[in-house]
Amino acid sequence: MSRVLQVARLHLVNPLVSLGIPWLVVSISFAINLAVWHLTPAGEDDGGFSGGVLALYITALVVYIQSVTHLLPFAMGLSISRRTFYLGTALFALAQSLYYGIALATLVAIENATGGWGAGLSYWAPGPFEVDNFFLQVLTSGAPMLAFISVGVGMGVVHQRWGQAGTWGLIIGTMTLFGGLGIVITWLEAWGSVGAWFGEQSTATLTIALPTAVALVVALASFPGIRRVVP
Repeated sequence: MSRVLQVARLHLVNPLVSLGIPWLVVSISFAINLAVWHLTPAGEDDGGFSGGVLALYITALVVYIQSVTHLLPFAMGLSISRRTFYLGTALFALAQSLYYGIALATLVAIENATGGWGAGLSYWAPGPFEVDNFFLQVLTSGAPMLAFISVGVGMGVVHQRWGQAGTWGLIIGTMTLFGGLGIVITWLEAWGSVGAWFGEQSTATLTIALPTAVALVVALASFPGIRRVVP
C-alpha cells in the first residue's frame, strides 16, 4: 500500500502542471465568457449558460495522458511495477476527481449567490449539470471529471503500449465507431428516439451513473494494456 501511495504522490512532483494548468486554462475561458456576458446581449437571456467549463475537463484529460507517458517510464526505472503504478494513478485520479467536484460545487454556490457573477451566467455547472444540493453537486461535477481522467489514462496507456500508431489508431477507430453509429441512427430515423431516451433519464443517471460507468469500463480496459508496457 505504501508503494501505491508513493505513486499517487508522484503525480504531484510538478503540481504546476498536474493542478495548475487545468485551472489556468479554465480561468482564461471563464474570463472570456464573463466578458461576453457583461458586454454583449448574451447576458440578457435568463437561464443562459456556457459550455466553457469543458475546458477544465479536456485539459485534465490531456494532463493525465502526459502523466502516464512521462511518469510511467520513470516509475518503472525506480522498480515500481506496472500494477502498482496503475493503482497509484487510479487512487490519485479518484482523489483529484473529488477535489474538482468540491471546487466546482463551491464555485457553483458562489455563482448562484452572485446572480451568475452579476450577468446571469451559468458557467461552472451548465444546464443539467446544476443541482440544488451541494453534496450532489460534488458528484454531478466530479463524476464526469473521473470519466475524462480515466479516458486520459487509457489514451496514455495506448500510447505507451503501441506508440503513435496506437494513438492514431484509437482516434481513427473512435471516430469511425461514432460516425458509423450516427449513420445508422440517421438511416433508421431514430434521432428522435435517442433524444427522447436521454430526456427520460434523471440528472443523476446522466451526470453521475453514466460517467462513472464510462470511467469503470475504460479503467478495466486499460489495465491489461499497461501490464504489457515496456520501458
